[in-house]
Amino acid sequence: MYTSSETVEKLISRLARLPGIGRKSAARLAFHILKLSKEEAAELADCINEVKLKVGTCSICCNISEVDPCRTCSDPSRRREVICVVEEPADASAIDKAEGYNGLFHVLGGKLSPLDGIGPDDLRIKELLARLSGEVTELIIATNPNVEGEATATYLSRLFKPMGLKVTRIARGLPVGSDLEYADSATLSRALEGRQEF
Repeated sequence: MYTSSETVEKLISRLARLPGIGRKSAARLAFHILKLSKEEAAELADCINEVKLKVGTCSICCNISEVDPCRTCSDPSRRREVICVVEEPADASAIDKAEGYNGLFHVLGGKLSPLDGIGPDDLRIKELLARLSGEVTELIIATNPNVEGEATATYLSRLFKPMGLKVTRIARGLPVGSDLEYADSATLSRALEGRQEF
């Protein structure tokens, strides 16, 4: 789709770079933005800028947060002996919303993917190692149930089991090839309850 405006073309091109957004979706978003009032468009732009200015990473769990440490790591009611390891912040959010888990999280910031040049040193595994004290007794590996997620889970299991930790994997209640952030709460709760030791 070609528009007669260079500015709109530039917006479409930028929006199409977002994950899961193709050119047609980007064009729909751009034309929706054009229909917004100047105030609504400014509010949207302000929200994007504010997110970039205020949101950082928790120094403990590597999750996104506006405060450091994040609210989850600071919450004294959380079980400190269990850490749920996830790929991305959206995965931690999805598990937390399921209300079947009251431990801590650790966000790896991705998954092992040799074809994309992503190895163990590209993930936040060193930060996870630094968190393992006598207090932590179990790691729940909650990577996505796809090839890269399984490879990451296997790598982490082999790394941490010799340390005497109980290493579990969330149960297979999730469809293979899907992402945690799109699963419903009941499925995530069942997957956490049915986790098994590696």
